[in-house]
Amino acid sequence: MDKKIFITLGIESSCDETGIGIYSSEKGLLSHKLFSQIELHSDYGGVVPELASRDHIQKTLPLIKEALKSSNIALQDLSGVAYTAGPGLAGALLVGSSIAQSLAWGLGIPALGVHHMEGHLLAPLLASSKLDFPFVALLVSGGHTMLVEVGGIGQYKIMGESLDDAVGEAFDKTAKILGLGYPGGPALANLATKGTAGRFDFPRPMTDRPGLDFSFSGLKTFARNTYLKYPKEKPSIAKAFEIAATQTLMIKCRRAIEKTNFSTLVVAGGVSANNCLRQTLDKMAESLDIDVYYPDPEFCTDNGAMIALAGHYRLLSGQSNDDYEIQIRPRWNLEELQPV
Repeated sequence: MDKKIFITLGIESSCDETGIGIYSSEKGLLSHKLFSQIELHSDYGGVVPELASRDHIQKTLPLIKEALKSSNIALQDLSGVAYTAGPGLAGALLVGSSIAQSLAWGLGIPALGVHHMEGHLLAPLLASSKLDFPFVALLVSGGHTMLVEVGGIGQYKIMGESLDDAVGEAFDKTAKILGLGYPGGPALANLATKGTAGRFDFPRPMTDRPGLDFSFSGLKTFARNTYLKYPKEKPSIAKAFEIAATQTLMIKCRRAIEKTNFSTLVVAGGVSANNCLRQTLDKMAESLDIDVYYPDPEFCTDNGAMIALAGHYRLLSGQSNDDYEIQIRPRWNLEELQPV
């Protein structure tokens, strides 16, 4: 293997998915492997942190071996190891961190902890080389909903964020109210396709005032009260909730674009896979004559490819954890990152 080619192994273990990615400076993404713990946690209606950590321990090394085999490279060909250091569940993060640091120390190569949300933010670059800075990013992943002004890698200014439930949490909680399965977001979106648009009109929270912050707790409560009154109309309730949530996101994105005067919007995170959201934002982008980018559906949810990519840029710039200390940050402000 040509040592001029930098190959990064990425490890994602922040919550309930074990993800491995291998990224090359010559060929881009070589392979990625993912194991979802949905079946493990479904009986509990949500993620059980201790079970998640134990499963990461069992799955990480076998997935690394599979990714290396798929890439047709040896362990010794790796140039650096990136892992999710936060935000996330502390126990789950410790699994990825300890494995990454141990591998890097044994191979004599650098290791680096990556911010989970930076991974999502850069995920569209896995599919498109056309994306240029600066841009506005809408990050809608798990417990996070935020609008970010992006000047470059590591140059982030949070323009607005959720003051209570993130939109993904609101989707999951509303799905639970309606008696749907886990994970709730995709189940609610599927049910909404059977609903009648306009049967119910839900509020667009915090759009009647200036600013870019979000609040979805009240929308979830509105859905609950509507369901208690009309228990036989689940599909139309799901439809009304989805429309209200996605239009709220669209209104705030429009404001952010008008405020920055940027011509590009990036949408990433698990909720970015939602078809209703994509259609709503595509229409907005057309009306504003701007470009909008999304990750491929397989890279919307947590995955190792985005961690390998984000870590690749930073490792190439010389950043690393020189002492191989096992470092995690369950809470980590995106604005604290160093620029590349």
